[in-house]
Amino acid sequence: MSVRREIFIDGRGAALEFDESRFTFDDVERVYSIAPLTTGSFSVLIGERSYEAVVNGREIIVDGRSFNVDVFDPREMRGRKSADADQGRANIAAMMPGKVVRVLVAEGDEVEAGQGLIVVEAMKMQNEMKAPKAGRVIEMKSREGATVAAGEILLVIE
Repeated sequence: MSVRREIFIDGRGAALEFDESRFTFDDVERVYSIAPLTTGSFSVLIGERSYEAVVNGREIIVDGRSFNVDVFDPREMRGRKSADADQGRANIAAMMPGKVVRVLVAEGDEVEAGQGLIVVEAMKMQNEMKAPKAGRVIEMKSREGATVAAGEILLVIE
């Protein structure tokens, strides 16, 4: 069974797909194996090269070189909804770093639950952010062409 994740390594996005023995990263496929050494430390064999990887939260150190890594499961990100999504203000935030390619609403517009609001391109994929509830766009915090960070508020619905 293959698993797909969207990852950012030091801010650079790519798609990662892997199963028990193969992975595809940024359209490059390789054979791999992983064996634990100690808690948080692993021996990783990719092709014929061996690496030592130490995982410390979002930081991964490979053969002494440090990388900041964010991993996203696209299915979880789309399905996430807060308990109070139908009450008060709803902040629409970028799921991951990217670029705003299209703004579908304007400040003051009335929107329906599930309506497309803004499109953010990340890792060569376009993600349409949808309204979690019916309401009115009370604040636009981003514009077409803007670069956005993960978690950055793009617009607010009330």
